[in-house]
Amino acid sequence: MESTSRDDIRKLLKAFGVKADELIVTHLARTTSAGPLRLAVILEDRTDYGAKPPAERLRLEIEGEIRRP
Repeated sequence: MESTSRDDIRKLLKAFGVKADELIVTHLARTTSAGPLRLAVILEDRTDYGAKPPAERLRLEIEGEIRRP
């Protein structure tokens, strides 16, 4: 894989991480609950491949919980 592709991947993931962190912290401050915040992070390919889509679409889903302070 070319380094430009790796750089693009890292840039996308860094931007997501920074924005997600800010939103989650803000959400935790605005909401109250006795239990943890349950979240899912989903990565999916949204490319228009036209008539030749890949045999398997890219999709990753990770679920987790964030404990409240």
